Amino acid sequence: MAKKVMIVDDEASIRESLAGILSDEGFLPVPVESAEKAFEVLNQEKIHLVLLDIWMPAMDGMEALPRIKEQFPHLPVIMISGHGNIETAVQATKMGAFDFIEKPPSYDKIVLSINNALLVSDLEEENLILKEKNTKKWKITGSSQAIINVRQQLERVAPTDAWVLIRGEHGTGKELAAQMIHRLSASSEKPMIEVNCAAIPEELIESELFGHEKGSFTGAIGSRRGKFDQADGGILFLDEIGDMSLKTQAKILRILQEQQFERVGGTKTISVNVRVLAATNKNLEREIEQGNFRADLFWRLNVVPIYMPPLRERLEDLPLLVNDLLVEFSRKGLGKKEFTIGAMKLMTCHNWPGNVRELRNFVERVAIMTPQEIVTEQIIAPMLPIDVRLLEQLHAGTGKNLSSISHQGFDASFKEAKRLFEKEYLEEKLKKNDGNISQTAEQIGLERSHLHKKLKALGIEVKLEN
Repeated sequence: MAKKVMIVDDEASIRESLAGILSDEGFLPVPVESAEKAFEVLNQEKIHLVLLDIWMPAMDGMEALPRIKEQFPHLPVIMISGHGNIETAVQATKMGAFDFIEKPPSYDKIVLSINNALLVSDLEEENLILKEKNTKKWKITGSSQAIINVRQQLERVAPTDAWVLIRGEHGTGKELAAQMIHRLSASSEKPMIEVNCAAIPEELIESELFGHEKGSFTGAIGSRRGKFDQADGGILFLDEIGDMSLKTQAKILRILQEQQFERVGGTKTISVNVRVLAATNKNLEREIEQGNFRADLFWRLNVVPIYMPPLRERLEDLPLLVNDLLVEFSRKGLGKKEFTIGAMKLMTCHNWPGNVRELRNFVERVAIMTPQEIVTEQIIAPMLPIDVRLLEQLHAGTGKNLSSISHQGFDASFKEAKRLFEKEYLEEKLKKNDGNISQTAEQIGLERSHLHKKLKALGIEVKLEN
């Protein structure tokens, strides 16, 4: 896809000349005659680079440059001028310009400058995305009291060397909790070594954990360090610890107690200093009663227990989770999507047995299969298994029962149901926030201007904020 380069110059001949150069080089020129017009276009479409003339009537380039960098900090700007001097060039560079080119610009110089600016811009964008990925990877999304409690526990235990047992259903974010402990720990500069105990075959798990010597078994063509060895001085994360065999549990227990082991087929004792985090979706107390899990290993691991609540226990976090996922999928090229309040409310009528993992799959499926940017409850209803009991509870919570909604057209029209959902929901939220629109918008995850439009469309009167 051709990159758009905006040409901001009050001289038509310069705009035409630069547009011809850009077209020849495979760019898509966007010529405008003033800085004021440039801001209109920048707010309407994606521009990859700006060629900005300094001397223009009304707002000149030196006045427009800081405003562009303030509103679009990662947008590269190349200044062009027929009356340039070193002082002006230095000032423009300090204000954020990538380069300064004198008129009439030579073909080679303008092309080289543009390519260099776009290369730097692409690298900055990639670094920004990587940084955001790394930042968000270990952050647990949610504002519910249940998640606030979890974050507080993780923040408290992370700087210590205490062992942690993270418990919760499939898809609740146990690995995310381990990542958070690692990032906030003293060993955050070292990698956290992860082992999925359920994914490794029984005959290979000892080799995976402790390593092996050359020739110790068929296929061992060389010596190999195990996970315990690799985690020395850092953190070892044992995921799905409840799926480990009793035989391996016995060996793990000895190593955890002594912090010493021998590789498979080896005789040399290796000493390590490893902090262990473990996770499981199983009820280990029941597994102990049934003889499937060692009680002594449980007590060794369960120094600080952390419980990850299922999504059904924190449905108020659903809008935040959905919006985070939509941003992620948009960056992957699935298009920008926005779920309406009605769609969000309808999603609370499903108990999400697969938790956040199921929610992630659902949102991704909607992003792929829905061409519209605005996703309504009419769109998601056929894709979502609805629990009628939860639907009744939803309406009971707003002071109305399901039958009263039905008589108003719920059964007959999803459009009418959407209007009722949204109106009741927003009226309730505004009431709880004493009519404060800004506070309500922030709480439900909407832009303030968008909320204003919603309220007007639904006929909800509110007092203007001071």
